[in-house]
Amino acid sequence: GICFLVAGISIVRQALTGRIGMEFIVSTVMFAVALAVAAVPEALTAIVTGALAIGMHQMAKRNALVRKMPAVETLGCTTVICSDKTGTLTKGEMTVRKIFTAGRMIEVTGVGYEPKGEFKGQDTARAKNSQSFRMLLQGALLCNDASLIEREGKWFIRGDPTEGALIVAAAKAGFHQVEVRLENPRIGEIPFSSERKLMTTIHHGQGHKSTAYMKGAPEVVLKKCSHILDDGGVREFSEAEKAQILKANDQLAQAALRVLGIAYKEHQEHTEGMEFFEEEIEKEMVFLGLVGMIDPPREEAIEAVKVCKDVNIKTVMVTGDYEATAVAIAKEVGIYQEGDLVLTGEKLEKMPEEEFSRIVDKVTVYARVSPIDKLKIVKAWMNRGEVVAVTGDGVNDAPALKHADIGIAMGITGTDVTKDASDMVLSDDNFATIIKAVERGRWIYDNIKKYLTYLLRCNITEVAVIGGIVLALGPAYLPLLATAILYINLATDGFPALALGIAPPDPDIMKRPPRNPKESVFSWDVRTFILMALLVEIPFFFFIFFRELADLPRARTELFFMFNIIELIIALNFRSLRFSIIKTPPHKLLVLSVILQIFFITALTQIPAVRDSFGILKPSLANIEIILAYGLFVFISMEVVKAIFRRKISVRNRLLA
Repeated sequence: GICFLVAGISIVRQALTGRIGMEFIVSTVMFAVALAVAAVPEALTAIVTGALAIGMHQMAKRNALVRKMPAVETLGCTTVICSDKTGTLTKGEMTVRKIFTAGRMIEVTGVGYEPKGEFKGQDTARAKNSQSFRMLLQGALLCNDASLIEREGKWFIRGDPTEGALIVAAAKAGFHQVEVRLENPRIGEIPFSSERKLMTTIHHGQGHKSTAYMKGAPEVVLKKCSHILDDGGVREFSEAEKAQILKANDQLAQAALRVLGIAYKEHQEHTEGMEFFEEEIEKEMVFLGLVGMIDPPREEAIEAVKVCKDVNIKTVMVTGDYEATAVAIAKEVGIYQEGDLVLTGEKLEKMPEEEFSRIVDKVTVYARVSPIDKLKIVKAWMNRGEVVAVTGDGVNDAPALKHADIGIAMGITGTDVTKDASDMVLSDDNFATIIKAVERGRWIYDNIKKYLTYLLRCNITEVAVIGGIVLALGPAYLPLLATAILYINLATDGFPALALGIAPPDPDIMKRPPRNPKESVFSWDVRTFILMALLVEIPFFFFIFFRELADLPRARTELFFMFNIIELIIALNFRSLRFSIIKTPPHKLLVLSVILQIFFITALTQIPAVRDSFGILKPSLANIEIILAYGLFVFISMEVVKAIFRRKISVRNRLLA
């Protein structure tokens, strides 16, 4: 609008003199169009889209598959991460370490999935041959959908790691999965769900009976049991004995072991294809024992949690595991600190929303939670104005992922439904990958900001200087011809701007607090740099032009080269909007793009036809000296402003600390 206003005023002014012609109107309109092109950062959309696309590609190479492009930028604003435990914060490589049965605690040795190990403890020989021990391991093997596979001397698990660990423990005791499953074919199943926290399978047994095996959360399994199998056989289960088993469960959980309870019950013959009801099958079960397995934290997850604390991102563990197990792992990872609150799904369900909203920022561990609880947690954080990322893998996790600002699905264990509901998929199920994605999100936003600041500063300067001169002197004194304006726009808005769009990150990229998503891209530092153009560059450009006004081609020459060189110097400065060029030197692509543009300007202006079309002359040595001297002044002034920025940020950080 400003550009065509300038053209309109020029035409009206010329018309008043009575010397207006078609040639004048055409040249003025061409000038206005060229000035409009210079004013509008027409490549902005392409640069932003390209930066986001490149970011998505780089994230994919680092195991973070972004499904929705806006999520790349939102990641940089993340203030809260609600993460699952198993396989995300931990390695997901379960190994059975302890078995509690018939009042004995048995230690299991061995590492990984290779079925080699020993059973140690008091009266080990008797324990290994006891009916309760054998039934427990057989139940763990049969109530199981995983498989243990050997390939080229290496052992693998196909299926859930927790179930895989149970198969390995059974194999260490001499149970062969294929033989046991053939001898006890499955005829029915009541599947596991996060609400039930149980799984039950029914198998053909000896004679005309069938046997149901159950595994699940110990406290839930115990509620289903009325009897217990020990060295004396099957007998009724007393409340005192249940309390003793829960105490053993607590001991295992406090040692950071994930604990499962195992039970069984014999039934009258069932035929395959019958419908099984949990009310009928899962009652008056016979308790067999507890299995404690270790899932060590990922070392990289521990480091990632430290980074989150450094940048004020709140990390919360949300797990279906037992409370003591969750707290033990959370302490080891660094999520739980003394004084933090822990909530179970049962407590959360009974808690009024108002009360939960008041304490949600103090809770770092949620245990025995359901997918509905996870959605409630996400909503509570979002109601506080936080930008929430949440992980999930099950079908029922989809609502929480859909509602969160960033829904993150697991690529290995996640269901298709969860992945479809997510914004990002972790192909390695690793918490540390989320932090890498957050870093990349911040990095991309910073680069878009650098590019935008650079273009606005340069374009505003061009419009203000060229348009101002035309308004002041009229179209007879066009400071630059249309072709020259278009060339400046092409040279400075091209490769240098593209190079800024893919610049390396600033050194403090993961030391800053999360950016407020409501914060405008025109932040105080951007506004300051644009204001500098009005105070530093524009007055000098006017001075240079008016000084040589008597020789219009010479004035145009100085202005043309001044625009090109100063804007290339600014591009080098904008490698970082905060750090000095010494600490963040321009990267190779930026340096190469600046050198190429200087080469093209030098080469093209040696051609008389090009100089004529631009309306300029060959620059003299004096012209070059003035341009370089002023370029140095602009360079120093920008470094001084960045130093003031750093000082201001340092003072603010000290006050906040």
